[in-house]
Amino acid sequence: MSTAQVPAPRLRLLGRFTLEYGAAEADVCTGAQRLLAYLGLRGHGTRTVVAGTLWPDVTEDRAHGSLRTALWRLHRGREPLVRSDGDALSLATAVTVDARALADSALRVVEAPAPGADLWPEPSADLTQHLLFAGDLLPGWDDDWILFERERLRQLRLHALDALAHHLITHGRHALALDAALESVRLEPLRESAHRAVVAVHLAENNVLEAIRHYRTFRALLHEELGLAPSPDFAAMLPACVLTRD
Repeated sequence: MSTAQVPAPRLRLLGRFTLEYGAAEADVCTGAQRLLAYLGLRGHGTRTVVAGTLWPDVTEDRAHGSLRTALWRLHRGREPLVRSDGDALSLATAVTVDARALADSALRVVEAPAPGADLWPEPSADLTQHLLFAGDLLPGWDDDWILFERERLRQLRLHALDALAHHLITHGRHALALDAALESVRLEPLRESAHRAVVAVHLAENNVLEAIRHYRTFRALLHEELGLAPSPDFAAMLPACVLTRD
């Protein structure tokens, strides 16, 4: 009789921490969660660095003890989730990580040729949905290393959403382009490049009134919050005769 194949483990760090095997969610203790999250985001690390990062407020011996306990718990019952190569630790190759997949999707968009270039294909539905609906990285976790990784991923996603909006405009996908631009605005309301993407969508659809209204709303917000004005490049996107009436 053949043995049923165990589903590959999936580590989810966006929205909340979960470790899944197919439809089943594994029960993972706090220390093991922290170890998996670290390796899922950083890729690898030496035992000393991992222990010192995850348990910074205890002695080195206790930190290494906590690391050994976390490794032991992760090795029970299933094939190991963490690889050990001498002093180096890394995730097993079978483990997929949603935060890594999001970063890969964002990098594909950011590193693509400029909008309009023949080398840039129409963005796939999967890539677009991935960037539009990703959750926050481990909300509620406030370790310094998590805060850094959360901001790094947020900035990468912001750049990708701005670029995605312009690529979608090129392919005439105006509704999705507007979704991408507005999601970037939601993530960072004072980010000019996001608002410029929104205006670019409206202009591509010949909705000049919508473009002007959005520009004026952003200009008022920027002045109220920071005492600044939009850049000349942003103003140049709109008819000069309209702006001179303000």
